[in-house]
Order: sequence, then structure tokens, then C-alpha cells
Amino acid sequence: MTKIDNADRIFQNKAVRSIWDDKEQKWLYSVVDVIGILTESKNPVTYWRVLKKRLKEGENETVTNCNALKMTASDGKMRLTDMADTAQMLQIIQSVPGKQAEAFKQWAAANTLSTIDGQSKLKAQQLFDTGTINTIGIGTVEGLTHIHRYLFGGLYRFAGEIRDRNISKGGFKFANSQYLRDTLKTIEKMPESTFEQIISKYIEMNLAHPFMEGNGRSTRIWLDLILKKNIEKCIDWQKVDKHDYLSAMEKSASDCSIITELLRTALTGDINDRETLMKGIDQSYYYEEPDEDV
Repeated sequence: MTKIDNADRIFQNKAVRSIWDDKEQKWLYSVVDVIGILTESKNPVTYWRVLKKRLKEGENETVTNCNALKMTASDGKMRLTDMADTAQMLQIIQSVPGKQAEAFKQWAAANTLSTIDGQSKLKAQQLFDTGTINTIGIGTVEGLTHIHRYLFGGLYRFAGEIRDRNISKGGFKFANSQYLRDTLKTIEKMPESTFEQIISKYIEMNLAHPFMEGNGRSTRIWLDLILKKNIEKCIDWQKVDKHDYLSAMEKSASDCSIITELLRTALTGDINDRETLMKGIDQSYYYEEPDEDV
């Protein structure tokens, strides 16, 4: 399995510096980042330093077992920071005021490799790291099914298959399965020369919802490929707030201007920057997570 460094995970709409421990097969999280989110402290480094000292004085083994690893700090420099796995973090945050332990527990569980999303997210990262992304047909239905098959192969029996059943979400009915293949052919032929045209095509593909599950995660990658090819831009998804995005997409069937302008503000020319791509994947998967109970 690929070792992933500096792969930020998104907790309560904020980034947590994380690293995949290939040997132990588990995620390690920046203690300072998690504590900063849970306490809303303006100086989480100092907060953790004081808490750490208190825990050490109480002979808490969790603290002494934390790994100090070099991670990218807010100033862009590589600095040592304490990292803890899920079990360690849960013990540490028991000493943090508030009822946040359960929220973190649920969030961490959703990011394990025992979940479909956890495994699929790693596949999404490998899609780029292996160069497979460069073999995918851009703007085509075949290209989209290729992406879906790669992300969910071995996880869903219908990976890469156009659905043959009707589906709905929140009372909204997606394209009728009886006419879906014809609908997809029409969408494929839509123009994609300008940003506005590309977003219109993306909206129509989302309204079609060609797969039983995994549409959003696949289609956002598909969208970025079209943008890169035609206007040499992509979306910096970390700049797109989850709730703003979901709200705009819900309204896109009747008003495409909201999602168009929201995504326009997040356009970037860093189309080959790995960090931007990896953080984008994490944000994309975060959109699909249920909101934490806080």
C-alpha cells in the first residue's frame, strides 16, 4: 500500500495534518490540530504544551508514546509535531473540556481502511500517483465510468456500471433509468470550451446521477479533468465550503448561477500540484460525510 505523507483530513470543516503508517496500517493525527479544533484555542500549541505536561506528571503513557514527526507547519516549514493514532487521541481528548470525544471517534472511524470510503479515498489518491488519471477519456461517459470503476472496484459490485434502477435523494428524483443512457449521450456531446459550459455539463451529469452510489466523488474528478484540458484550471476544493457547495448543488437544477460562481472563486492554475490534488480529494470525500454531532 502507498504511504501517504501530509495527507490532511477534514474534521469539522478544518484540516488535520495526518500521515498513514504503512507498517501499522493506521492513521496518525496531529495532536495540536485536533486539540485546536476541539477547544477553539487561539494558541493550541501552548494549550497542548500545558496539557502534555500535566498528563506526564500524572504518568499518562499515552503522551510518552506519541510520535514526534516532521510535518508542514502553518509557515510552510517542516517542524516536529506530536502525532497520535485514534486510540491515543481519544485518551488525550478525555482531558479536554466539552463533549467532543464522540464526535472525534465517529470521524476517525469514517477514515479507517475498514470502511468503503476509507479504501476508496486511498484509491483516489493512487489514481493520480500511479499516473492512471492520464489514461482516462476526458469529458466522456466512458471516462467517468473508468473513474468510478477505479475508485470503487472491489468495494461495490456495481463499480463502473450505469444504474438500471431509479434513485432519488431528499425527494429529488434523478434521471429515469429507462432513458439514462440516452441522457448520458446527450450530456457527453455538450460543449466544454468555456468555464460556464463546463459547469453546465457538470451540473447535468450530477442531475443524471449515472451510478447507484459514488456519483459525487467520481464526477468531481471528472470535472477537474475537463477544466484542466480546456481552460488549464482546476478547482481548489479546499476553498469550497461543504455546506455552501451542497446547498448550491441542490439548487442547481433550477439555478446554475450559484454553483457556477462558487466554483469560479475556487479556480486555481496549480493543476499539477500534488498537495492541491490530495487535499482536493480529501475535501471531496468530506462532502459525503454526515455532519458531526457537536
